[in-house]
Amino acid sequence: MKRTQAVVIGSGPGGYVAAIRLAQLGVETTIVEREELGGVCLNRGCIPSKAFISGANIFDSIQHAGDIGIKTSKPTVDLKKMRAWKDTIVERLTSGVGGLLTKAGVTTIYGEASFKDKNTLTIKGKDGTSQLAFDNCMIATGSRSMEIPPFPQDGKHVISSTEALNLDTVPKNLCVIGGGVIGLEIGMYLNTFGAEVTVVEMMDQILPGVDAEVVKTLARELKKKKIKVLTKTKALGFTGKGSKMEVQVESAKGKKSTIPTDKILVSVGRRPNTEGLGLDKAGVNIGERGFIDVNNKLQTNVPHIYAIGDVCGGMLLAHKASKEGLVAAAVIAGKNEIYDVRAMPGAIFTVPEIATVGLTENEAKDAGHEIRVGKFPFAALGKALAARHTEGFVKIIADAKTDLVLGVHIIGTHASDIISEAALAIEMGACAEDIGLTVHPHPTLGESMMEAAEAVHDMAIHIFNPKKK
Repeated sequence: MKRTQAVVIGSGPGGYVAAIRLAQLGVETTIVEREELGGVCLNRGCIPSKAFISGANIFDSIQHAGDIGIKTSKPTVDLKKMRAWKDTIVERLTSGVGGLLTKAGVTTIYGEASFKDKNTLTIKGKDGTSQLAFDNCMIATGSRSMEIPPFPQDGKHVISSTEALNLDTVPKNLCVIGGGVIGLEIGMYLNTFGAEVTVVEMMDQILPGVDAEVVKTLARELKKKKIKVLTKTKALGFTGKGSKMEVQVESAKGKKSTIPTDKILVSVGRRPNTEGLGLDKAGVNIGERGFIDVNNKLQTNVPHIYAIGDVCGGMLLAHKASKEGLVAAAVIAGKNEIYDVRAMPGAIFTVPEIATVGLTENEAKDAGHEIRVGKFPFAALGKALAARHTEGFVKIIADAKTDLVLGVHIIGTHASDIISEAALAIEMGACAEDIGLTVHPHPTLGESMMEAAEAVHDMAIHIFNPKKK
């Protein structure tokens, strides 16, 4: 039987990062992967979707190039070729992950791992079954799309995000079940390529939990793009096949109607990949909704077995998994670390982009804060005007007494890039005044943070500040 000091199950953005850090800290490390290095994020999620979104942005820019004096012919989309381009990006990145693991000295085993007991894994690979004994184990098996009974997925007509990111042609009609991040991102880029899109969401707003003012702004943009959004609406089921499918829906008032479509994208959340791990044989507890319970050192109830990323719940974000992997690796290596992140940013790659960190206005009030809010629109920003992306704003929420930044919410071009400054501000305990006093280069999109911080105190330069009583 082979033996290793530490084994990581899963090579997604949490697993491979943890494995490399363990090796950097001098821990003999093995990583076990049943499919492709990089996990869902790199192969069937974050990276593929951003490739298509990038393509959609280029397509949209070409369509409107005539507005600024650039003559072009009408663009067309070869989705099959774009998919091949996306695959080259994924292949390059997966190869890069493999190279990094090798150079770090991590041993990679391909196969499906399960616990034989609390100190041994059984690994089923193409060449047979083997046993691996370990001192410490890290579970980083991620999550997968949730299925719902009225919409059994066949991978062709009723699809998950995995199949949606491998389409060869643009569907004429697309019905998205679930108005969350994944459904909106995919729905919007396919709409740019010509698909007629309808989004069905049970809650009273799309993107539940996101700042209401941000969502309202996105809703206006969706309407401009003729994407139909049905909130407070339940998807009951569907009839037919292919181009003759109809989705039955019911409004909150009980009114039933049908939506004709040739593709149904089910995007109603994700569930942890814990089945088949044999957690019971290792004595590891599974908590609420199937997620693995961990403490602030990412330890399960079995101290030498850790869990990170989607499999232990919370915000299902790649960068959260990476951070947890770094913390767990440090703990395994004997360092006194805990997971104590104050500011976990999130980015949504709709058009325009959305990025958030910290508390919303309502959350801040519910937590007992008296707040001040500063908001600055991209329409007043020179760089945004020059780039022809003036939709949206930056909103900063600060404590009225201490001026500490409590939350930042952005909707607008390159919001995902701007939010890092906001995350740093909250993490370091910065005040709105600190951001406002920091010189930001001109002309840049980053100036929006400085102006929004000044607006907290009614002192922004490039918008009118009404006198408050």
